[in-house]
Order: sequence, then C-alpha cells, then structure tokens
Amino acid sequence: MQAARQARLMSMSRTLVRSHVRAHKVKLFLTASTSRAQSGSVASTAPAASQTPPPPAPQPQGRWRYFLQTLGRVTLVTIIGASATFYYIAQKERNPGSQLPFDPSKKTLVILGSGWGATSLLKGLDTSDYNTIVVSPKNFFLFTPLLPSVAVGTLNARSILQPTRYVTRHKSRQVLVIEAEANEVDPVNKTVTLSDDSEIQGLISSTTIPYDYLVYAVGAETQTFGIPGVKEHACFMKELHDAEKVQRRFLDCVESAAFPGQSDEEKDRLLHMVVVGGGPTGIELSGELRDFLEEDLKSWYPELASRIRITLVEALPSVLPSFSKELIAYTERTFKESDIDILTKTMVKKVNEKSVLLKGPDGVEREVPCGMVVWAAGNTARQVSRDLMGKLPEDQTNKRGIAVDDFLRMKGARDVFAIGDCTASSYAPTAQVASQQGAYLSRIFKLLAKKDNLEAKLAHAENNEEAEKLKKQMDKVKFKPFHYSHQGSLAYIGSDKAIADLPIFGREWTSGGVATFMFWRSAYLSTLFSLRNRSLVAGDWIRVKLWGRDVSRD
Repeated sequence: MQAARQARLMSMSRTLVRSHVRAHKVKLFLTASTSRAQSGSVASTAPAASQTPPPPAPQPQGRWRYFLQTLGRVTLVTIIGASATFYYIAQKERNPGSQLPFDPSKKTLVILGSGWGATSLLKGLDTSDYNTIVVSPKNFFLFTPLLPSVAVGTLNARSILQPTRYVTRHKSRQVLVIEAEANEVDPVNKTVTLSDDSEIQGLISSTTIPYDYLVYAVGAETQTFGIPGVKEHACFMKELHDAEKVQRRFLDCVESAAFPGQSDEEKDRLLHMVVVGGGPTGIELSGELRDFLEEDLKSWYPELASRIRITLVEALPSVLPSFSKELIAYTERTFKESDIDILTKTMVKKVNEKSVLLKGPDGVEREVPCGMVVWAAGNTARQVSRDLMGKLPEDQTNKRGIAVDDFLRMKGARDVFAIGDCTASSYAPTAQVASQQGAYLSRIFKLLAKKDNLEAKLAHAENNEEAEKLKKQMDKVKFKPFHYSHQGSLAYIGSDKAIADLPIFGREWTSGGVATFMFWRSAYLSTLFSLRNRSLVAGDWIRVKLWGRDVSRD
C-alpha cells in the first residue's frame, strides 16, 4: 500500500508540471501578439518614422591608407639599410686590415706614376704575387676630368683627390709608396734613380732601387709648341695647382677691375678671359667660367658682370674634333647663346703679360688685350721620358713618346711596360685609354706571376716527366694583346648642358642637353674610385646649388 501511495503522488506531480508548462506557453503567445498589435498601431499612426534611413555602416580601412603605411615602412627600412651600408663601407675604407710583408722570394714590381694608368693597375693588381713599389712626386690620384670644376670653385680641390695609400693599404701584400721624382731609368741594369724634391728633406734625399718589372706611367707635360710667353704668362690646366692658380688669377682680375678709378678700357682688358684649346678641357673650362659668371658674379659684382668676356681659341677648323658634327654644331650654338666667342683656324703667336697675339684664318695678326690666358692645348714627353728613349735609339724613334708593342711592352726593353700619356700609341691620350691599359696590365702581371712560378718549378724538376708536365702548363699561359674598347665621350658645355657621343649596340648615339648633363654627372660619380670621393663631390654640387660658389680669394 505504501508503494501504491508513492506512485499516485508521482503521477500527480507530473500532471501539475505539464499544466504549468502549458500555461506558461499560452502567456508567452499572448504577450507576443500584443506586441505585434502595438507595433502595427504605431506604424499606422506615424508612417514618417518608418521612412527614416538607417545609419551608415562603418567603412572598412581604405587601400590608400594601407599603401601609405606600407610605403612608409619600406622607406624607413630602406633608409636604415642604406645608412648602415654607407657607414660600413666608410669604416671599411677608413680602417684597412693587416697586410702580408715583403717576400724575398717574390719579384719586385716598380710602378712610376700615380695617374689613371698606374692607379687602375694598382686597383686590379694581386699584390700577393709581387713586392710592389710605387714612385711618384704626388702621393695621390687626381680625377682630371673634373679639374675645370675646381678652377671656378664648383668643386673643392680635395674632393677629387684620392691618396695613393688609400688604395695600397687595402691590398693583400704591403705596397711601398715613395713620394719622389724619377730622374733616371736604366733599362740595362734594371734600376730607377729617384730623388726627394719636396720642400722638407731628410738626410737621404736620393736613392737607386732595382726592379724585375717596371711600369712606366709618368704621364706628359703641357705642349707649348715653343710659342714665346706661354710658360711665363699663361695658366695651364693639367695639375691641381694649375686649377687653383686659374681660380686665384680669375678672381684677382675681377677684384682689380673693381678697384676705384679704373678706366673702362682697363676693366674690359682685365675681364677678358682667353682659353686656348678647343678640346674637352678647353670646352669644359669655358662652360664652367660662364656658369660662374651667370650664377654668382652677377649677384656679387653686378657692376662688372656685363663686361666679362670669354674667348675660346682653336687652331683647327672646329672644336671637339673627336665628337660628331651634330654635337660640334650643338656646342657652338650653346656657346653663342652664352656669349662665348669661338675663334677657329686661329693660332696663338705670342702671349704677353697683358695681351695675346693671334693670327686668324685671313693671315692677319692682331693683338688682343686680356686679363688671363689659360693654355689647354696638347701634350709632350717629359725630360725623363726623352732620356729613357735616348738610351734605346734603335727602337725608340717616335718623338711623340715611348713606342710600345701590342702587349704594352716598351720596344727595346723587355721588362718595361709603358702606359698612358707618355706613350706614342695609336690611341688618344685620354683617361679612358690609360685606365683600360692599367686594368689590362693587372691581368698580364697575374699571368706573368703564374708563368714565373712554373719556370721556377721547372728549374727544380726532379725528372723528365715532371718537366714535360710543367712545360705543357707553361704553354697554356698565353698573353692576349691589348685592345681598347671605346666607351664613348662626354663633355660639359655650361648652362647645365652636356654632350655625349656613345657607342650603343654597334651604333654611335649622340645626345646633348640637360638630360645628358645629368647623365654626365652620374657617369663621373660612378667613375670616382671611392665612396669618399663620391660623397665629397656630390656634397659640393649640393653646396653650390644652395649657396653658390665662394668668391673669396686667399
């Protein structure tokens, strides 16, 4: 009975739960119906509220903002990376490592000169193969194509100098650099006599050093053609001190013309600049002088600027004979627009202190008053080169310079190589030729070292089989003759314009104008030997663009 009572109680409990759930569902249904009725009533009484547009949905982040954020990150990373690379290269150039000492078993290579040919050779030479000695009266390399820019203050003189030790201290084996003048070369006894001609000398100022191989790269000096007064009264444009002299002389003429009480005739004379030589050097100097006048002197010497005249004198029928006719005509038009007078077929007969005697195409001589004459015409052999040629009269018969064979060996002296302006080769005496000759010799000396090592091993061969093997290896060492590859010609003509004559895909491509001027600058920047020089030159260009050239005179 107790079990039956519990069963009835449980049945009653389930019935009550079901009744409660049904009542709750009905209540929810009635509540929902009332809400829908009220919503319908409100909608019918206020139709305007239903026409209100919904609020705009939030827009996602734009692509432009994402692009700018990405560009900013990439730019920041690039700047940091470039700065780190710049700092690393600068510190590496500034702090050379240790070097191998001289090896008595190695042959001695003596290089005379520190110009384009010698420096290019040093850059590519494997000094571990030789005991290398560099002898030059200058302990630096001069980037001569930018020398006219130094003459007017566009570039600082130190910006285009590369100390020779900056090159030699980064070589694998120690290189001895001697600042001295080579006075005599003995090709028979294979010695070089040199002397210290600097202002301060020690107890020993002259010595003689032996060599196994000699690279003769002493360059040339300016050709005056025996014209009276050129050496005494004209300025040259070949060395650094020449450019600095031109700058001082030019500003001196301007300041003298500004002296109170000066007559108009004397002002015109002082402010007349004559440049002799229609090659790239004379053209670029004339263009740089014109820029100095237009961009700076008109601001600081307004009363004199209109009187300044520039005259270019050339004995040939046209200027820039190595360029195409189109570029020659373009240069002449640009000079005419810049008020630079060009006198072709005109020879200089004499240079006086205050004038220059010219002979025109009509054969009439006339004296032209001027304040400064800049001589940029021709090269001739140095005295030490003439003395060396005189010791080999049967082989050295060309008076223009040292005669060499196809491998740049001096004729009559097997172990002497000659490169650059001191030679009488069929190539033009340009920096491009000398640079390629130096690079060629660096490869030749690598092969010579290999051949010399094989010869040394052959002399100590223990049996015929080993000797034959060494002979076969020696036969494989072959020397190719030097071949010059012309990379084109560039020249700055002033007014932010330049001309270019470039061989592209077997055809000559010519260009002139502002775009070519930018190419000219980028080409010269890339040709500079170190990051230090590139930074200094680029900095000078920016400085001049912002603040102009310095018109102070020391």
